[in-house]
Amino acid sequence: MISSAFDLDRLRQQTQELCSSFPDEYWRETDRNRRYPQEFVDTLTQAGLLSALIPQYYGGLGLGLSEASIIMEEINKSGGHSAACHAQMYTMGALLRHGNEAQKDAYLPQIAAGKLRLQAFSITEDKAGSDTTSIETQAVRQGEDFIISGHKSWTSRIDESDLAFVLARTSQKGKDKTHGLTLFLVDLRQVREEQPDALKVIKVRTMFNYATNQIHYQGLRVPASTVIGQVGKGFRYVLDGWNAERILLASEAIGDGYWFTQRATDYANKREVFGRKIGTNQGVQFPIADAYMKLRAADLMRWDAARLFDAGEPCGAEANMAKHLASEASWAAANACLDTHGGYGFVDEYDVERKFRETRMFQVAPVNNNMIKAFVATKVLGMPRSY
Repeated sequence: MISSAFDLDRLRQQTQELCSSFPDEYWRETDRNRRYPQEFVDTLTQAGLLSALIPQYYGGLGLGLSEASIIMEEINKSGGHSAACHAQMYTMGALLRHGNEAQKDAYLPQIAAGKLRLQAFSITEDKAGSDTTSIETQAVRQGEDFIISGHKSWTSRIDESDLAFVLARTSQKGKDKTHGLTLFLVDLRQVREEQPDALKVIKVRTMFNYATNQIHYQGLRVPASTVIGQVGKGFRYVLDGWNAERILLASEAIGDGYWFTQRATDYANKREVFGRKIGTNQGVQFPIADAYMKLRAADLMRWDAARLFDAGEPCGAEANMAKHLASEASWAAANACLDTHGGYGFVDEYDVERKFRETRMFQVAPVNNNMIKAFVATKVLGMPRSY
């Protein structure tokens, strides 16, 4: 694992250099056309950065979440949008920690080499929402196979992926409401070739460039060998990856925040109105400075959460707080940047409005900030739950 300050700086520099090949114009075009940034993802894949968390034994970089968070931060700090590729970082854990040796040997080396892409995570359903234990998609055992039927929402990048994790119910809920959910690693290449009618994909256009879809599984047949871990225990494998997801998304929000504060500062130092730089006005200075201080504080929580995660210690509270603080700080920076630019902040060529739309997501996904407050109140501070 990279651990020295020198190596961390080198990783930052490498990521910055790769991102410099994709200027604002590139991201503006992909956003305008809602086009998947294939060239950018290919570049990161070829550089090995998307295999950062895969052990060296399987051909990856063998880094920790701390290092992976740097990659995500620098993408967004450069003006890019890491939502196009971040899922491969945090979904990998389910395969790495809970897959069997045959599954890891079959897939991890190819993912690390860039020959396979694991970007799709098919979990959420319209009726269940954030209550994952209430999903209704069924997987029924038939001999050596399972037949998956049901509907999923917010299944992102399925057309851009070769593999997908699918969570489905294999038995009804009992006393333990988390029991009965099974996680499958589906080979989409085989599905597209052999069962094209079993997978109906409906693209969903969002307020920013996010390749997400609604999915209808229509009698999709998958081998029992695609089950990750034990049948009926899949919810815990999904839960196991949530801390990594929150920490990485906190890093992205922090990257956004630094982008906003830098753009706002640059514009305030350059723009002249009434014969002087607008940055001389405290009404312009203070919101930017306030957002920057919030970012620095959120950054510290990110590092604390990543440190605990890499040490294998409990970090649920820290991961959730990092995501909350980072998303709030990035939003404060976004508003300060837009206010600094005035009307020009709404013009696409300044890229503020694009990043403004992108960073807003962090307050509601992958978990709403109000749910984090409830978690901290009840699980960390010990206050009673509301019903």
